[in-house]
Amino acid sequence: MDLKQELTQFVETNQLQSASISTCVGSLRELIIRPANQQELLHLQGHYEIVSLTGTFADQGKNNHIHISVSDSTGNTIGGHLVDGNIIYTTAEIVLLNNKAMNFTRVVDPETTYYELKVEEN
Repeated sequence: MDLKQELTQFVETNQLQSASISTCVGSLRELIIRPANQQELLHLQGHYEIVSLTGTFADQGKNNHIHISVSDSTGNTIGGHLVDGNIIYTTAEIVLLNNKAMNFTRVVDPETTYYELKVEEN
């Protein structure tokens, strides 16, 4: 199973408007991330423990921003932006929070030109 695709599908199917990842424990057998300030993706195969997974889902899951950190068998840790292609190895136990009192959307920041999270009360 693809970690990001499964998360996105769950948020969309359950119509979670303002969701965030609370915690995750699990492992991957294939890792694809975009490291900080890089355009090219890093693609590794092996066995990796998920040591951190954090992010938000806006616009009912259509726009998300997720970061992941994983460690290898020697404890070396690496992280970056989660993209499609991260294949779960044994499990991924994920707790999602949905704040119904808030509305998460993404809007273009005029200074950075990136889509940034906008949080408003319902």
